[in-house]
Amino acid sequence: MHKRLFLTSVVCGIMAFAANSVMAEVSPKPKESHDFQISKSLDIFNSVYKELDIFYVDTIQPEKTVKYGIDAMLSMADPYTTYFPESEMKDLKFMTTGSYAGVGAVISVNDKKQIYISEIYEGKPAYKAGLRGGDVFVSVDGVATDGKTTSDVSQMLRGEPLTTAKVVVERPGKGTVKVDVVREKIVIDPVVYYGMLNSSVGFINLSQFTDQSYSSFHSAYLALKAKGMKSLVIDMRSNPGGLLSEATRILNMFVPKGSKLVYTKGKDKKWNTTYWASEAPIDTVIPIAVLVNRNSASAAEIVSGTLQDLDRAVILGERTYGKGLVQTTRDLPYGGSLKVTISKYYIPSDRCIQAIDYAKRDKDGLVARIPDSLTHEFKTLHGRIVRDGCGISPDLYVKTEKNAVVTFYLYSKNIIFDYVTEYQQKHPALLSVADVKMTDADYNDFKAFVKKSNFSYKTKSQESLAKLRTLAEEDGYLEMSKAEFDSLEAKLKPNLDAELDKYRDEISKYICLEIARRNFYQRGVLQEQLKNDDGVKKALEVLGDSKLFNELMTKEKVGDEAEAEAEKKSAEKVKSEDEELEEDAE
Repeated sequence: MHKRLFLTSVVCGIMAFAANSVMAEVSPKPKESHDFQISKSLDIFNSVYKELDIFYVDTIQPEKTVKYGIDAMLSMADPYTTYFPESEMKDLKFMTTGSYAGVGAVISVNDKKQIYISEIYEGKPAYKAGLRGGDVFVSVDGVATDGKTTSDVSQMLRGEPLTTAKVVVERPGKGTVKVDVVREKIVIDPVVYYGMLNSSVGFINLSQFTDQSYSSFHSAYLALKAKGMKSLVIDMRSNPGGLLSEATRILNMFVPKGSKLVYTKGKDKKWNTTYWASEAPIDTVIPIAVLVNRNSASAAEIVSGTLQDLDRAVILGERTYGKGLVQTTRDLPYGGSLKVTISKYYIPSDRCIQAIDYAKRDKDGLVARIPDSLTHEFKTLHGRIVRDGCGISPDLYVKTEKNAVVTFYLYSKNIIFDYVTEYQQKHPALLSVADVKMTDADYNDFKAFVKKSNFSYKTKSQESLAKLRTLAEEDGYLEMSKAEFDSLEAKLKPNLDAELDKYRDEISKYICLEIARRNFYQRGVLQEQLKNDDGVKKALEVLGDSKLFNELMTKEKVGDEAEAEAEKKSAEKVKSEDEELEEDAE
């Protein structure tokens, strides 16, 4: 009996020991602290690099390899969090100030891999030296540009202020031209153009928010007031944003002192800042219409959204991009810098306009807008309902007309650009933007130029048919249906003569814009656009009808279902077109 009890006790003891051993083996390890995880990960990264450098069969380039690793790490964040090594600090300075030391020209590459001037900035060194749009670079300071990229040539053209760039270009119709260009600090004026649309409505185009934005905008406003301006159109379409401080100073011009303009919230409370209208305003009653589109972002959304939240302006156009992120720069060792997102900004209704969730990506790494179902309602100063997480929705939707396929390819394949280069050689200098026009004779010349260029393009239906033909061949059905495919392919082939006639007005518009660019530069492009601008027409209609203006400012909700649906379809088309363009580029 005692022996049995003893054996039972021993067996139970062994089982208990075994059970405890198993539990010890499967029980989770103590959770590592965040600081320890950082230290461990950096130690692993450092060890991997050392082993790679010592044992890898080829020589590793330290700076290039580490930058690649940093860029890959930052790709997990948003696209605005970026590392700038010392060699790229000039680019960062240009982004934040709008200035650099160079020649003041935009360069591009054509289908022959030649680097050419696509645009000249008025009054800048390239303009003073006599360079022109269409000039093809041969060399810069004795170094041939053949085989160089646009980035390479851009770096060659930049340098210290007051140094000379010895440029050789091939000018269509003139041959080789040698030009000495004295580099200057180039400051891009954020107010490209301002003027009176009629006897009482002023217009200011604000293209970006650099450290010159407030002073340029303020000067333009005072000049327009002196001309009798009674209401104002602010055009911020395709304005990518910039400095928050400049945005708040412009807002301060139009809202009462003490108004909350915008505030930021981040992980670290030291980045939580509230911006108020701290100075006496210049005008709190002038009726304002603000034009925005899907490429209006960041500071442009702060200005338009805050004016909407404070019921101070009517917003016209399309839903904006939806960038509600704030960045700052942090100095790094050896002259580099990190531009890092530190917080999100919120406008007076307490809504955040950030529309993209970069933390959630699909298997291809793509991110999506925040679904409308996950957004929340907020109210403007006078009780209108607005939503967060979707950019700034306009008070009145203005549809952007979609261009014909033939127009897109005539523009993207530089046919229009090259035609205007030839046009400039045959026509005398124009005296004003009012003189820019396409006569019947001019358009006939253009059609002849298109045919001489052997221009061709494929429609979406042709591309879809080509894919279907490939699938039919893979499935073994092509031989029996080849006649049908050939017949349909012939029917879908564009009739270039018919297309050029059908879309003459649209194509002529882009030709005239390029002619204006060559003769009157950026301000000329804007003035030419104003001749037939649907957004400006709608703004004039709203500002000229006080009843309509007041109705828009007192609507229960911003926008309506029809406008939202139209905007959704427009966005889907744009997304589809962007995807197709990416495929074409590949």
